Amino acid sequence: MIAIGNDHTGYEMKMAIIEYLEKNGIEYKDFGCGKVDASDYPVYAKAVCKAIQNKECDKGILICGTGIGISITANKMKGIRCALCHDCFSAEATRLHNDANVLAMGARVIGIGHAIKIVDTFLNTEFSNQERHIRRIEMMEED
Repeated sequence: MIAIGNDHTGYEMKMAIIEYLEKNGIEYKDFGCGKVDASDYPVYAKAVCKAIQNKECDKGILICGTGIGISITANKMKGIRCALCHDCFSAEATRLHNDANVLAMGARVIGIGHAIKIVDTFLNTEFSNQERHIRRIEMMEED
């Protein structure tokens, strides 16, 4: 199950990603803003990440204007490894090496078509399970 969240700037991109998820039979829960009126991205980042922390969802997708604020908020939450990606290489690498469980994107940075390719890459790339990457993730999560 994929958790998806957005602020007002990410509404249109979210709707296109939901269409992709539905077309591909991928279950999701929408925690995002349902309109284009101004909203606060931390609310949606926290809702998506809590769903992952509670094991209600496996991965998350977050969208705001740049992806920066929403990813910073997500990464403050325990057990969340959110990667801000604006290209497929980064989306693939963060899944392979960091076992990222949340993807953040900026709706004012990339187009919808490219975002869908990034989502596809992120969702279809498995963690490598290589010892060095496991060790590094453990180091990231140390207090």
